[in-house]
Amino acid sequence: MKHRLLRVNELLKRELSALVVREISFESAIVTINHVDVTPDLKNAHVFVSVLGQEAPASVMTKLEDHRVALQGELARHVVLKYTPHLVFHLDNSIERGARVIEIMQELEPPKHTEE
Repeated sequence: MKHRLLRVNELLKRELSALVVREISFESAIVTINHVDVTPDLKNAHVFVSVLGQEAPASVMTKLEDHRVALQGELARHVVLKYTPHLVFHLDNSIERGARVIEIMQELEPPKHTEE
């Protein structure tokens, strides 16, 4: 069952990414679907979204939530499952955290080697 869920997660991620690009326009933001996690009963799908750019992440999440029903309908047409999962959007800021960690690591001084 675990391998099936992994395949469903990847399929939903790919289809949702394409749907978001086609259906919703964002003025000054790049919206990326990082991960989709479907519950074992296939009733709910938690969609983790990252937002890069000038547009506020809260407005992007509101826009996604407003288009949720349309996205679910299109998803039902493209992906054949017993149930079309209810989409639950979550803001994923892991890219920003990763960039901050890289900045901190670059600010550190490299260790000085002392010769004996």
